[in-house]
Amino acid sequence: MTDDAPAVELKGVTKRFGHLTALRNIDLVVQCGESVAVLGPNGAGKTTLLRIISTLAKPTGGRVSVAGSSVTEEIRASLGLISHQILLYEDLTARENLAFFGSLYAGSTANPTALLERIGLGDAADTRVSDFSKGMKMRLTFVKALLNQPNLLFFDEPTSGQDPSNARNIREWIGELRSEGRTIFLTTHNMTEAAELC
Repeated sequence: MTDDAPAVELKGVTKRFGHLTALRNIDLVVQCGESVAVLGPNGAGKTTLLRIISTLAKPTGGRVSVAGSSVTEEIRASLGLISHQILLYEDLTARENLAFFGSLYAGSTANPTALLERIGLGDAADTRVSDFSKGMKMRLTFVKALLNQPNLLFFDEPTSGQDPSNARNIREWIGELRSEGRTIFLTTHNMTEAAELC
């Protein structure tokens, strides 16, 4: 990794699914500390782009680098991905989920109790996730991605399914992460949200 390398660089990135081309020759450079919104309707390729940068999908063509290194699975520990796909253990409590996912990182992690309090799930910390509403699961997914205190964050429609109060809390938190100098990718349909956060 090079200290002066861009946080993310894409050159000619293309992704095809059979005969469908989801991404075509995408060139993009994002410097460390920048916040970038990826806007577009459903099916425009926003999530596909994030999945490629975060190593969850491989491009059909082109090159992707993060902090000057080719994208490989080894960089996952330094990323935070908030997806609208919920990946939690339903039989575990919120606290147990965070403890388990935190144990997968080699370095120190954020305090799970503090994360749960901040996202409004403190009172539900010891409740099984199977008893959570979809909005609660999305908020738990949000804080799960912050456990490793990453400098590069991917937010895929982070306020989707949230009531106005929780959506505002999430936007404020993203704003704080941005002001700390984290690099942020945000996909959204909401132009106001994009303008506020990027």
